[in-house]
Amino acid sequence: MSKLRDNRWISRGLIALAIVGVGVLLWLAMRPSGLPAGIVSGNGRIEAVEIDIAAKMPGRLRDITVSEGQFVRQGQIVATMDTDALQAQLAQARAQLAEATNAIQITEAQVLQRQSDKAFAQATVRQREAELNVARKRLGRSSTLAKEGATPVQERDNDQAAVEGASAAVAAAQAQVAAVDSAIRAARSQVVGAGTNVEATRATIDRIMADINDSVLRAPRAGRIQYRIAQPGEVVAAGGRVLTMIDPSDVSMVFFLPETVAGRVALGDEARIVLDALPDRYVPARISFVADVAQFTPKTVETSSEREKLMFRVKARIDPDLLRRHVNLVKTGVPGVAYVRIDPGVPWPASLSRVVRD
Repeated sequence: MSKLRDNRWISRGLIALAIVGVGVLLWLAMRPSGLPAGIVSGNGRIEAVEIDIAAKMPGRLRDITVSEGQFVRQGQIVATMDTDALQAQLAQARAQLAEATNAIQITEAQVLQRQSDKAFAQATVRQREAELNVARKRLGRSSTLAKEGATPVQERDNDQAAVEGASAAVAAAQAQVAAVDSAIRAARSQVVGAGTNVEATRATIDRIMADINDSVLRAPRAGRIQYRIAQPGEVVAAGGRVLTMIDPSDVSMVFFLPETVAGRVALGDEARIVLDALPDRYVPARISFVADVAQFTPKTVETSSEREKLMFRVKARIDPDLLRRHVNLVKTGVPGVAYVRIDPGVPWPASLSRVVRD
């Protein structure tokens, strides 16, 4: 009986080894082998442009309206901040605006009152000038008559005093006009100041309204929510991240090439990406970035063998049209191999001839 069990385990082991062997053979058959001299490759992972959605001002996070993995459209509301304090500031600013507007009306009424006072003072000046003119004529007649002895000298003296009194009255009336002019200028300055207060208060209201609008967090572009970094009820700082999203229309594979190869890679070179999850087809791409600074660099580079350790970061951007057609299938972090054709005259091998399509 024990021997029969041992035979069963041996048979199962042989079957498992056969399955593994077949899988290895299939993988070897599908993977590119013997790349031409004009084609290079490097291992990498799929990356997408990440966008942080953050709070502009410090405050309490009221609600998050999206979930991780959810697709959002540009401008869609994804979270809201508590705005109770801002609403109170807005009410206060509006009350100040009403007060400032009322102040304008009051100061404008004061200007009109001062202008009426000026008109009255000017009329008084004209009246006093007329009285002075009459007094001077009377003085002239009494002076002539006093010289001829037809009028007492006292009457001439009285007329002289009347002229001096009328002159003083004219001067006083003119001084009143000048005082009213100063009051008008002061009232007009108050009107300007009240108008400035109105504009400043309106600017404050606009700023508070902008802050309230910024308290509604929206997706800056269409994409997929990657992470929820904060939760409703938490207090976040100014610039604190609430959500992270990715743009599925801007996806690349990041990989590394040695210095001897990276120097021959140019922007726009054709690339083909083979993902581990889809080994029998390639994804079309173009080289969009080649680092100008090496990584994995030794501190001192003195020998040829050390220079071969220089690795440069390269990015191959996937065809945006293809991404738009397969937006629901875009996954970041998926490993694979990027193949770059650095010599346009070299044909692609047959193993890289099946492209991903609809």
